[in-house]
Amino acid sequence: MRGRGARLIRATLAKAALALYRTRFEGAERIPEGGAILAPNHVSYLDPVLVWCGTPRPTHFMAKAELWDVPVVGWALPRLWAFPVRRGEADRTAIATATERLSAGELVGIFPEGTRQRGGSDDLGEANEGVAFIAMRAGVPVVPVGIAGTERAMPPGARLPRFPKVRVWYGRPVDPTDFADGSRKERVAAMTEAIMDAIREARARAREM
Repeated sequence: MRGRGARLIRATLAKAALALYRTRFEGAERIPEGGAILAPNHVSYLDPVLVWCGTPRPTHFMAKAELWDVPVVGWALPRLWAFPVRRGEADRTAIATATERLSAGELVGIFPEGTRQRGGSDDLGEANEGVAFIAMRAGVPVVPVGIAGTERAMPPGARLPRFPKVRVWYGRPVDPTDFADGSRKERVAAMTEAIMDAIREARARAREM
């Protein structure tokens, strides 16, 4: 299932999930060839599911290590190209895995906010600098991804899931070579700020679709 099975799911169940949420994608042509990081905003468990289902190329999502302890989920994740990250620390294994897959020309999905943002805030959560750090380490661009609609799928207090329209917008890639001045820490901070600004713009465009 690690290879053929995941592709079979993308060709069958994935299409059903996208149809259920009437998911519309725009800007996929801005995803470059070769390795790149997809960096979406994050408000729902649906976010990685629908991006995984609808992105034209297979995507390896970085997911919190705790999910590997959940029955069935922990078994399925590596077979769906995901790999774990231990949050709250510099997980060298996760960084190495991401770098390896990016160097092989693959897409890697990482949420810069680190976790879902709930509570009604209209702004993004605090940025994790790991996305910029990995992009600079691997020498690959970061594609900002704006997602709108998934926050209504299971709002607080709802007893049953809902099936709103979901919109996904791929923004213009942020290139690490544009951040050449200053120390590594300063360059990572500057790129992180640019990535988050680009995600805000992409999310606004998704909401307008």
